[in-house]
Amino acid sequence: MRCDTIITGGTVVNANKTEKADVAIRGEKIAAVGKGLAKRVTGDGVRVIDAAGCYVIPGGVDVHVHLALPFCGTTSSDDYNSGTRAAARGGVTTVIDFAIPYGDDTLRQAVDNWTAKADGIACVDYAFHLAITNWDKQKKELSRMIELGIPTFKQFMIYEAEGWQSDDAAMFQALEAMRDLGGMLMVHAESSRVLDELIARHHNKKEMKQHGAYMHAITRPNFIEAEAIRRAVTWAEATGGKLYVVHMSTGEGADIIACARRHGAKNVFAETCAQYLALDDSVFKGKDGHLYATCPQVKKPADQARLWSALKDGTVCTIATDTCTFTRKQKAAWKGDWTKIPMGMPGLETMLPVVYSEGVLKKRLTMRQFVDKCCRAPAKIMGLGHRKGAIKRGLDADIAIIHPSKKIKVDWRKMETNADWSPYQGRSLAGFARTTLSRGRVVVDKYKFCGENGWGEFLPRKTPGQV
Repeated sequence: MRCDTIITGGTVVNANKTEKADVAIRGEKIAAVGKGLAKRVTGDGVRVIDAAGCYVIPGGVDVHVHLALPFCGTTSSDDYNSGTRAAARGGVTTVIDFAIPYGDDTLRQAVDNWTAKADGIACVDYAFHLAITNWDKQKKELSRMIELGIPTFKQFMIYEAEGWQSDDAAMFQALEAMRDLGGMLMVHAESSRVLDELIARHHNKKEMKQHGAYMHAITRPNFIEAEAIRRAVTWAEATGGKLYVVHMSTGEGADIIACARRHGAKNVFAETCAQYLALDDSVFKGKDGHLYATCPQVKKPADQARLWSALKDGTVCTIATDTCTFTRKQKAAWKGDWTKIPMGMPGLETMLPVVYSEGVLKKRLTMRQFVDKCCRAPAKIMGLGHRKGAIKRGLDADIAIIHPSKKIKVDWRKMETNADWSPYQGRSLAGFARTTLSRGRVVVDKYKFCGENGWGEFLPRKTPGQV
């Protein structure tokens, strides 16, 4: 058997199977998976990667990132250079960003703008979702965008000031279009009118001085997310359109999704993020509490527990990061007013380690469930299952090799991200990639990035919403 690279001695973990096996790679594809392949390899210069004592898993697929995003009066500091380098070091080999139209931009112009950020720069493969910010104007472009390989679209139920917000009528019509065109609608679910009321009610010097960044939690109680999820699910059930709830942070949200699926709503999917599984709102009370501001924000320990159980029972399908990195200087723009904090955190480099350490090592997830939530299900649901998410003959050779117990202390100074802080600073986490391969090329070796800009390719996607 001819191949370029052979991974030997490891334990190959897919979502449906764990086996001691070798992995043969020819070009950019997996040529074979099985026992004893190393003994049958022929050809000159075959690279042998010893994975003895390690797990060999599919590269992670982070379907929710924001790189070089203009937001909150600044631009997120991780771009397609640092962001995809961070992804590779964390074992993530595919990222999906959100192309957002600004002003009167068309959807096509948004794609062109985001392509310019990534083309020739990305170190791992990438794709785009498209944000619908003006339904009446942009709806006529949906078919063409799907033909281009972008079948997933996002609507925001908040962010009126940014010009991004969609009302119920636009969501309803978008879900009908998804049903008819074979696309899928992603929704940022928070109830804007009540949220705005709570922010206005508490936006005063006395409370801001007393509570600081914890005002972010006070003004975003769980029902802000839960009510919006319930509404979005209702429209999905009524229309039959595929719905994907992004960055779900509450236990109530998980209950709503579970109820919908029990009643036959197979077209409803939900994602949570690593930060909602590993952090709680006590972080806002610390000296650097403002650094943790995200939208939606991290919640209570009870929400963590419910989200873990929802992952285990299949209610929540995927784990992502919502990576949107801002430096300390950028976050300092708040000056004591929580409404002015740039919202977002770094996460690409630590997603797999956080979920592995908090999930697998603490027995909240099995190893196969870990692979399912971070690799297989994201690829399948987003229309990439024909290329990504599994170690299987014919698929892209996107592979991460991780040691079952070796821990690395998180220190932003030693990371690829442009952030000068980490939400997990000082934590000792297992699950970092000892070796990462992107389409057969080694891009991380001995825990160090060794890839190159421009290796990452744009990934046209097919029918989403398939599990």
